[in-house]
Amino acid sequence: MTRPAVAEGVLTWTHARGLTPGAGTGGRLLVADSWLLREGRVRGYGRHRERFLRACAESDGPGPRRLVEFWQDVTAALPRTGTWFPRVELAAGSGDLRLLLRHAPPLAAEVRLWATGQPDPRAFPRRKGPDLQTLARVRRRASGEGADEAVLTTPSGVVLEAATASVLWWEDDTLCLPPPRLPVLPGVTAGLVQERALRSGIRIAHRERTVAELDGREVWLVNALHGIRPVTGWAGVPMRAAPARRAGEWRAWLDDIMEPLPAV
Repeated sequence: MTRPAVAEGVLTWTHARGLTPGAGTGGRLLVADSWLLREGRVRGYGRHRERFLRACAESDGPGPRRLVEFWQDVTAALPRTGTWFPRVELAAGSGDLRLLLRHAPPLAAEVRLWATGQPDPRAFPRRKGPDLQTLARVRRRASGEGADEAVLTTPSGVVLEAATASVLWWEDDTLCLPPPRLPVLPGVTAGLVQERALRSGIRIAHRERTVAELDGREVWLVNALHGIRPVTGWAGVPMRAAPARRAGEWRAWLDDIMEPLPAV
């Protein structure tokens, strides 16, 4: 059977009607999750599901049965052709569950990072959704400084993550990332990278580092949309970006582990 063409837009979900087109974009955003979808294939789809369902439960969202039904309808509605960046949402007030169908923006293979060290402005750093508008403003400021992304730091200057990505870096042959006790979002793609490192016998270390201590190192920004983007330039401070000698092979691996959406 030929699937109908899919258009960009907002689909609002109810138990009685499932997903229906509508302008349901109101209400304060409580939870959001998004991923790259290319020709019906995605990385870590089940992990995005679990993170979204867990965050909805923590936000007093609909019960588990309703959330599972919503996710099943989302899976059925997602396009199997083209390159997309869909987002699922839970909104406050009405408790709307929504699916935003969006074509993916251009994907980047590298990134220039604003390194002045923005104090973390998030109110809910471990949950994706409530702070998206705040982080968008941070990225706009970074763009004004000639960068693509900004580093978020603790009040003492320790690196946490970027506005839309996890920060990983290499110290000799050790893959490093901020300690989980710090206020960082549990990144799905960063988790996949760490698991591959463990399977490959690569040492992983959680280390507290300031932005200045990343000078001359191979640094990656990692998220569901772009995968791995090595930092090839710094803005705001005189820092050197190390050659991204590992990133190409790891980016190819991320592409290889994309899997078809589950059958519905």
